[in-house]
Amino acid sequence: MSGTAQVAFNPLTWYFSSSGQFAPDDAPPLAHIYREIREAGFHAVHTEMPQDMSVDDYRRLLDDSGLAPAPGYFHTAFSDPARIPGAVEEAKRTAGHHAQLGLSRIFIADGFSDGPRRERPAQGADADAARLDRIATAIGTVAEAMVAEGVTPCLHQHVGTWIETESETEAVLAAVDRELLLLGPDTGHLAWAGVDPARFIEKHLDRIGAVHLKDLHGAIRTEAFTESLDYFSAGARHLWTEPGRGDIDFDDVLDVLSRFDGWYVIEVDVADQPTPRDTATVSARWVSERLTGGHNDRVAS
Repeated sequence: MSGTAQVAFNPLTWYFSSSGQFAPDDAPPLAHIYREIREAGFHAVHTEMPQDMSVDDYRRLLDDSGLAPAPGYFHTAFSDPARIPGAVEEAKRTAGHHAQLGLSRIFIADGFSDGPRRERPAQGADADAARLDRIATAIGTVAEAMVAEGVTPCLHQHVGTWIETESETEAVLAAVDRELLLLGPDTGHLAWAGVDPARFIEKHLDRIGAVHLKDLHGAIRTEAFTESLDYFSAGARHLWTEPGRGDIDFDDVLDVLSRFDGWYVIEVDVADQPTPRDTATVSARWVSERLTGGHNDRVAS
């Protein structure tokens, strides 16, 4: 891997409690989180503007933190037709903000499910072809609105959503024009769903627009299946870990991605170190060793 990789960290770690629950109200202020990410060794951060913040104010926050913006994340319940008109407007706004920040890519995902996919994660529970067709059509509509703003969405398969399995991901990619939708694979969610990340990425390499690098402990993945753990219980067992500390073969993944020159976003949900800052520090060290040839200060202009 060359020293030109564009790498960012996702602040998500600060928003998960030690019990594996998403608890944003308990997180420190964004300026504090960004400062810790920069002090850990990262120079870019997953973009997520607070609803009440202007682009100029957000850019000022980034500048004050010493961070550059990296592709963020858009999600909604694409299976619900009533949500789509509002999702289109929100997608336009989010993509417009990304474009103003100089970004041309964003991850897009189905919204997290509170039903069988949360209770029985990574098993393709309650699969439904008609629902998936409806989701693909809605994603195409939203993607078209984003591309019109100058930002191309990258499909992000995610355990716990209706786009969880390899076949579901393939179906959406096949249904939406590649000019409107790229692929934003997540190594950890692929592995949890039983997919070989390197093989899957290699198959779609010419459609990759951005990548989430996420590692997991294989033993916890096995426990999640054998003990029928729900999504958040698996996270609380420390399913996720910092890249290089788990069981994903990143040698193979990075070898396949050797010709990819877009954004990588490092992501760990529940910190597998004593604090989120420690998780970011361990992750930055891995990035320096494996992705950027001893330095990780390359960011997009």
